Order: sequence, then C-alpha cells, then structure tokens
Amino acid sequence: MYLTKEVKEQIFAKHGKDGKDTGTAEGQVALFTHRINHLTEHLKRNRKDFNTERSLVKMVGKRRSLLDYLKKKDINRYRAIIKELGIRK
Repeated sequence: MYLTKEVKEQIFAKHGKDGKDTGTAEGQVALFTHRINHLTEHLKRNRKDFNTERSLVKMVGKRRSLLDYLKKKDINRYRAIIKELGIRK
C-alpha cells in the first residue's frame, strides 16, 4: 500500500505540530495533496478507472473546502501551506 502508517506520520510531523497531530488543517491538506498526487499518477496509467476518478474529484473538493476554511481563519497559514506544497502555480 502506498500510504503506510509511517508515511502518514512523516506528513503530519512535517506539516502539523508532531506525528500524532492529525487534526490541523495544514496536516490534512498535506495528506490530501499526497493522496491526490498518487491518484493522478494512477489515472494517467488507467484512464478508464472511473471509480478512482470520482474519488479523486471528491478528494479535491475536500481539500478545497479545507483551504477555504484556512483562508477565512488565517490568511498567513493559508499562504504558507500553499507555498510549501506548491499547489498554486
């Protein structure tokens, strides 16, 4: 499996307060970004996998709503996570 417990802990340690802090918006956005990148690569190889495509669209929407929340609450945290993950060009 591409997303093991250790990988999740690394993502949350890098973007959250520590490896066990899974509740921060930054950590959740980073995890969604990692999963979105993985599914995008999968869909490049398997174009007719429509269930994965639907899951990808739902995941992008969830990430978008978390980013909207961050933007509304604290614009500096929003700008930092966008820059760190390279979501916007």
